Amino acid sequence: MGVQFGSFDSICQTAALVVCPLVGPDRGIEPSCYSRNVEIGGTLIFQPSTCFVHIVAIIMTAIMIFHIRSKYTAVGRKEILLFFYIYAIIELLAIFLDSNVIPSANVSYPWFAAVYTGLVVAAYTCLLINGFVGFQFAEDGTPLSLWLLRISCLVVFGVSFFVAIATFKQVAGFKYAKPIGLWIIYILWPLICTVVYVVSQLVLVFRTLEDRWPIGDILFGAAFFTIAQIILFAFSATICDAIKHYIDGLFFFTLCMLLSVMMVYKYWDSITREDLEFSVGSKASVWEVKDPLLAGEADYIEDTASGYNGPGSLVGGVSGGQLYGGKRGYPPPGEPY
Repeated sequence: MGVQFGSFDSICQTAALVVCPLVGPDRGIEPSCYSRNVEIGGTLIFQPSTCFVHIVAIIMTAIMIFHIRSKYTAVGRKEILLFFYIYAIIELLAIFLDSNVIPSANVSYPWFAAVYTGLVVAAYTCLLINGFVGFQFAEDGTPLSLWLLRISCLVVFGVSFFVAIATFKQVAGFKYAKPIGLWIIYILWPLICTVVYVVSQLVLVFRTLEDRWPIGDILFGAAFFTIAQIILFAFSATICDAIKHYIDGLFFFTLCMLLSVMMVYKYWDSITREDLEFSVGSKASVWEVKDPLLAGEADYIEDTASGYNGPGSLVGGVSGGQLYGGKRGYPPPGEPY
């Protein structure tokens, strides 16, 4: 069965998405095959292998954030950080939703699922806007650039959250039996953002960069994203049956999405070069002061007494020793100040 516009029926019968227990004609669509559950302390944990990938994703994201923050003068550093922060929150929330730690029958589940949906849509929007940072329509790192990105993501999150919770609760004309609005923001919008981001980065590399190696990072990231969608929506049940329900397509989907996010970081890192003159390293720099005007009084007296002719001043003048002679002192005796 192919994917139908505005319908989660075929999608949720193949893949156990977060929104699947809350949509469909009978409010809830169960996948035809899903991975085995494990019992820990009397609590059933769903998708244990997928939850492990979520934990790995959080760790890897923390490492990537650390490296991005260390590149103090790289272009678009603050803008791309927001994307990784949102992704880390998504993975953290997915642990509780995929594992059924927050049961789908619980009254709080629709609200957490709505927050999750809003964050996913905001993350793709953030990636889309980051795709245009390199074109310098607004100077990166400035309040204009940062607040434009933050407000855009916040607005998109708010709209997506409302559409999701209204669909789950059947308010404001939204219905979980026909979740067209939710389908557009959850399925269609991420595809649009990804395509626009990939195309914009290819244009950026060809037009502004001499190095062509970043194209490989873009293509690998796009390939991982495409493989993730194909596995989830086409082969999830097939994989689940073949591996005896130990893992399903959601495991490979989460893993491929992590790899695609890592390629986003790899690509950004490859096209940004830090200005070492203004960067702050982990080791303290040792500055040697050679100008008499900046040296300590004792050092200056020792130098003048020994006939040292100091170098020119940092402000462009000459030192006293150079002007009046090394052994006569500064100022020379008998001459006015």
